[in-house]
Amino acid sequence: MLKDQSINRSISIAPMMGYTDRHGRFFLRQFSKHTLLYTEMIATAQLIHGDANRFLKFSSEEKPLALQLGGSEPEKLARCSEMGEDRGYDEINLNVGCPSKKVSSGNFGVCLMAEPKLVAECVRDMCSATGIPITVKCRLGIEGNYSFDKLCYFVDSVMQAGAKCIIVHARTAVLGGLSPKENREIPPLRHDLVWKLKSKFKDVEIVLNGGIQTIPDAMAHLPYLNGVMIGRAAISNPMILSNVDRDVFNMNCLSLSRIEIAEKMSKYIDVELSTGVNLGSITRHMFGLFQGRPAARHWRRYLSENSNLRNSGGRQVVSNALELMERSANIQ
Repeated sequence: MLKDQSINRSISIAPMMGYTDRHGRFFLRQFSKHTLLYTEMIATAQLIHGDANRFLKFSSEEKPLALQLGGSEPEKLARCSEMGEDRGYDEINLNVGCPSKKVSSGNFGVCLMAEPKLVAECVRDMCSATGIPITVKCRLGIEGNYSFDKLCYFVDSVMQAGAKCIIVHARTAVLGGLSPKENREIPPLRHDLVWKLKSKFKDVEIVLNGGIQTIPDAMAHLPYLNGVMIGRAAISNPMILSNVDRDVFNMNCLSLSRIEIAEKMSKYIDVELSTGVNLGSITRHMFGLFQGRPAARHWRRYLSENSNLRNSGGRQVVSNALELMERSANIQ
């Protein structure tokens, strides 16, 4: 049975390996209650043959939350989509945009843009297995094999198969020559092509990803597109999200200060360390909390150098880092 599929994708945070695990998502949620968050990409084999509970675990505070899957076998993707729905995720996203060699060697990620019929089959089976939205994240295409007509054919194929939304990283991908980091920086940004795609597919929900550094940058696209996905800019300086609920989602709510967020994270740390979680797996997500503030480097360094605690003492580490930063700022 198809469930309510209304998700506001005006602003979302991109799935990022090493950053959007459950601790990183909990931290980001303190800045905005309505921004859509994504998991790291999880391969179907990890869920089917690995510890699914560990990969799928999340806090209810993280919602709205989408699960991103990597794979190319329709039956396995359908099975994992069903698992995600059963765990309470709001959306399942298929990764057709990752350019890494490891991902491509497994025949998923951006290499699948060369196989739109297979991607459509995957999406169709995922839709049949669940009642929540199935979305696709892709690139403009593969360098050396790109054309706007091919992009349009790809989008039409997956939408006809039942995809609810297309998220487009506005770059092509270079396979076999660039690292994932270089693929985020070297291929030229073509926001104009995503706008052009939207003008051709007016009834399709299209979200732009790539090169967005600030919320004003994102808002400039919102009159013409259905949403904007922000990546590493929100990791290096998460405070850019602090007024998103008011300015983008039109919600009359107060944003938390940096100190209030640090206190909320201290309480979260107390709970997580009591279950055996390592402090550094949480505090590494907090490095950017004071980005741009005096003595922010002392905050980052103290958290980094005191990250190996287990079971207790995490709250004190955060408190000490705050005190050190305040003293250093006064000295400067």
